[in-house]
Amino acid sequence: MAQLINARPSRRAALALGAAPFVIIAIAYANASASRLAANARDNLLPSVFAMYEGVKRIGGAIDPHSGLCVFLADTLSSLERLTIGLGLAALIGLTVGIALGLFPLVRATFSPFVAVVSIIPPFALLPIILISMGLGEASKIFLIVIGIAPFIARDIATRTQEIPVEVLIKAQTLGASTYLIVKTIVLPQMLPRLLESVRVGLGSAWLFLLAGEAIASQSGLGYRIFLVRRYMAMDVIIPYVLWITLLAFTLDYVLKRGAEYMGPWIYANRANP
Repeated sequence: MAQLINARPSRRAALALGAAPFVIIAIAYANASASRLAANARDNLLPSVFAMYEGVKRIGGAIDPHSGLCVFLADTLSSLERLTIGLGLAALIGLTVGIALGLFPLVRATFSPFVAVVSIIPPFALLPIILISMGLGEASKIFLIVIGIAPFIARDIATRTQEIPVEVLIKAQTLGASTYLIVKTIVLPQMLPRLLESVRVGLGSAWLFLLAGEAIASQSGLGYRIFLVRRYMAMDVIIPYVLWITLLAFTLDYVLKRGAEYMGPWIYANRANP
């Protein structure tokens, strides 16, 4: 078994192995769906692919009265807008606070306990307070994303900042570099790819907070549509929407990964290939 850690698949084999679980799940679903539909043609728990297409066409193809777009496109754009703004604000706050905590001992001593406490508060516990204080508009849903992942990003960036060798900072100060110059030329270039990795880690939670906010207080969005049709047990709509959300999340994760690799190739140079 010791040699197992040295066994590396070829690129083609890695692609086949990566696709295998999806193929197995798809085959299992197709068989289960066919069995249920054979017993009851009106069963909607495991709809066929054709039924899901018709469901999305029926619901998602309708025209949204607010935007004038088809419902599916309007929901997608609404959710992506909220997610992008929420992630952007969380990343900006997390980066700023994280660098301050990691680089300045006085800031770390003052605010590190506060950030640690905020990071362990369940965001869903704050949801009623957020909705009451900020209303049912876009701000409350975006703020839920920010409060949910910004503290974790800040703590991760703070840890990464503290990992910068002290010798590098001392040499920069010896050469006359100011605090601003040290942050700009030494800290930021090293933290930006780390920031993208932190956002990747928080991406799943961001989607969770987004869908929860849309389900409770929204008139559009992927989460809103899923919770709207669940009262009719419309699995022919829910499943395609879930698959679409999964595809969007995977695409965003891939973009963030490639961005981090492009901005910080030295970070990945010594990592083992998947």
